[in-house]
Amino acid sequence: MKEICSELFINFGTGVVFLHILSAIVWIGGMIVIRFAAHFSVQTIEDAKSKLQTTLLNLKYFFSMVMVCIVVLFVTAIIMIQALELNGMIVHLKESLWFVMTLIFMVVFIKRNQAQKYFDQQEYAKAKFQLQPIAKYFIPINILLGLCALFLGIII
Repeated sequence: MKEICSELFINFGTGVVFLHILSAIVWIGGMIVIRFAAHFSVQTIEDAKSKLQTTLLNLKYFFSMVMVCIVVLFVTAIIMIQALELNGMIVHLKESLWFVMTLIFMVVFIKRNQAQKYFDQQEYAKAKFQLQPIAKYFIPINILLGLCALFLGIII
């Protein structure tokens, strides 16, 4: 494994680092946009059904990108850790932050899908109830964790 990662990094190191950083930017930057731009923009929609539908669509498309980013972050991190023989508390802390962020993403993904089911069944209050903690708690927590992981990446 180490030899394969080293060979990949020797031949494609710039691309590996670029994809790693780009994936972090898309995930963290996307959360910032969703929470502090799109969320407030959607709140101006007066029709409750349209507001829920727009929120569900925004999250659906964003989550499609995030899933790819999580995989790319994981693969590129393994390549860099193995090839550069990275070790130590900061590396493990950064890995832990991304892991927790991924767990939170999974919870949010499930809640969004549950909200979609309620929306499709025209149970709008239940759909809204599923979505509320996403904007209020989960995305802000993941933004904070992501910014910490970015800072640790700079230190590494």
